[in-house]
Amino acid sequence: MAPPAPFDEGRPVLPGSPELLRSVFRRHAAGVAVITAERGGSPAGFTATSLNSVSADPPMLSFTIGTGSSSWPAVRDSEYLGVHILGEHQRELAGLFARSGADRFGPGTAWAEGPHGVPLLDGVPAWLVCRVVARVPAGGHRVVIAEAVAGDPAGEGRPLLYHQGRFNALRD
Repeated sequence: MAPPAPFDEGRPVLPGSPELLRSVFRRHAAGVAVITAERGGSPAGFTATSLNSVSADPPMLSFTIGTGSSSWPAVRDSEYLGVHILGEHQRELAGLFARSGADRFGPGTAWAEGPHGVPLLDGVPAWLVCRVVARVPAGGHRVVIAEAVAGDPAGEGRPLLYHQGRFNALRD
């Protein structure tokens, strides 16, 4: 008996394309983070769903950012970055940091300067300050690899997820 085919023979196999990748990843639930940086005395930040653990020893992570993003110059030029894991109570914050042209650090955003001058958001379930070790070109993006140097994993809240183009709460 042959093993089952890894695809439904009644549906066509689609060629690799940007739309195929987007369609597949809409089915992938991802955690939601906000990455922050400081440039020239001004805070910058963006919502990321590409956050990944890379290594426990040394403690490293990665995320991607488009080079056309308004936050790219700050991420490009910063030695240290903030990584904030958002909670399900922070959908509005995730949307704010995802929206182009928004005043992300305006009066409605609670934050303070943290270690190494990194802007840190208040009320998140967990945060890290990381030292950038590499910015790897990947199409119109960069994969940023960074090492955790400080953080706090003890905030309140369950994680916020991104799935099917929307911010969602974790269901048991």
